[in-house]
Amino acid sequence: MEAQSLLTNPSLSRLKLSHKLLSLPLSLSSNLRHRRTTHPLRLSLSVDNQSPSSQLNFQDYNEEETYGEVKKIIGSRAVSNTMEYLIEWKDDHAPTWVPSEFIAKDVVAEFDSPWWEAAKKGDESALSRLIEDEDERDINAIDENGRTALIFVSGLGSETCVKILAEAGADLDHKDTSGGFTALHMAAGYVKPSVAKMLIEFGADAEVEDERKRTPLDLAREVLKATPPMQFARRLGLENVVKILEGAVFEYAEVQEIIEKRGKDDKVEYLVKWMDGGDNEWVKGEMISEDLVRDFEEGLEYGVVECILESRDGENGVKEYLVKWMDIDDATWEPAENVDADLIKEFEVVKS
Repeated sequence: MEAQSLLTNPSLSRLKLSHKLLSLPLSLSSNLRHRRTTHPLRLSLSVDNQSPSSQLNFQDYNEEETYGEVKKIIGSRAVSNTMEYLIEWKDDHAPTWVPSEFIAKDVVAEFDSPWWEAAKKGDESALSRLIEDEDERDINAIDENGRTALIFVSGLGSETCVKILAEAGADLDHKDTSGGFTALHMAAGYVKPSVAKMLIEFGADAEVEDERKRTPLDLAREVLKATPPMQFARRLGLENVVKILEGAVFEYAEVQEIIEKRGKDDKVEYLVKWMDGGDNEWVKGEMISEDLVRDFEEGLEYGVVECILESRDGENGVKEYLVKWMDIDDATWEPAENVDADLIKEFEVVKS
């Protein structure tokens, strides 16, 4: 997605994605277990409220009554999805916080334009310079759609800008007002796996939902499902995004077997036994791959392979492998379709 695409599409919802989510497969060798995490405290650099003596009571504000002529804006802050600016007056009055609607647009533009231009172009040198300035600019300033600079650079895929803003104290989980998207949603929707990884490493919450109750992982899966097979590079990028987000939301654990089933239709759940001895857990049917469910429904028994000992050509030229099981004393010959593909690859490499 080119940088311009982010600027011309105010909402990712315009992608017209399917509401149906992709299922999350489990395999005999591994599964995804939900990880409950807490994120480290992040300090925001947005300007705190000033003392009462330096503020106006805007409930009874009269536009005709001003302190005098504005010299310049020397600070900004986001307050309840609107912007306020710290005004330096030409007379002797102390600087005052004033809502944006009471300030001339050209005065606001003079202060804001360099910031948004740097964010929308992913200009790391300009962002760094503006952040290092001595004014009280809010790193979490928002535009008319409630988007922050971090949201823009995340959609653009600028790792350097993301790093600059995150280290400066940007709110990693801020949601815009045009869809409830966070920076991580933008990285997912615009297929920026490296940025998604960086945001998670800085502590972004991968389970924040947008207005349609979708996490960044849900969004990435929807975009992947809507992407045609011929767009190979894009699908590969989306698969990487999904993998990164899964790693943030789930932890990997080996599955020993499915024990029980309950519910019906879209309410079906399966009781999963884990290899690491963790407590058995009920997992939604939509989260389990069809082949594993089919084996359970057909009453097939399965175990965990320790290693492959030998290979041979069986009947009709079908490749077979002598499998040593972890929970069965006797090794058995199994067709390739019954053996994990990764184990076969490892065996062939060692054999060669």
